[in-house]
Amino acid sequence: MIDTAFLITAFVTMFVVIDPIGLAPLFVALTQGKSDSARRRIALRATLTGVLILLAFAAFGEALLNFVGISMPAFRVAGGVLLFLTALDMLFERRTKRREDQSEDEDSDDPSVFPLAIPLIAGPGAIASVILLLGQRPGVEGTAMVLGATGLVLLIVLGFFLISGPIERALGKTGITVVTRLLGMLLAALSVQFVLDGLAAFGFGPGPG
Repeated sequence: MIDTAFLITAFVTMFVVIDPIGLAPLFVALTQGKSDSARRRIALRATLTGVLILLAFAAFGEALLNFVGISMPAFRVAGGVLLFLTALDMLFERRTKRREDQSEDEDSDDPSVFPLAIPLIAGPGAIASVILLLGQRPGVEGTAMVLGATGLVLLIVLGFFLISGPIERALGKTGITVVTRLLGMLLAALSVQFVLDGLAAFGFGPGPG
């Protein structure tokens, strides 16, 4: 039987961390002046690259941690702290400013790999989230749920990229700011739960919920 609560948690975590809504206006800025067909190619290439990166860390991330002697509970605490810092960036708009600075520094004609795929789609927060979620629910079923939720989020990213122009005009700067801050609040709560689960594995407080 599918654990609906965990599936929802996985989807919400990846959606908030990757932030498709926040990426849409940056995609517009990075592809300004390009034809619709060129934008579609960039959107597909960026999303596919993000998928491959996250799949690689889903497959080998925990093995890499074991190789360097880092336990999953320790990584869960560290990842929770990292996600909390990401939430603070979203709440105080530092994340958007940093993404804009990264896009301004990129002189390449094709921004699909950098900065779109790395670090905007498959950034440290997304990579940490995939490893943390897989550590919470090991096994085939848990892996399928995490990868399914992540894949759905990346499809949403691709969809937002393809219709980013109308979305940007519809929401406006104020609308995007409001949505980003709401997502930041949600991510802050999820990151605290990651930390609590990690501490519980060390014997502090109740077990993971």
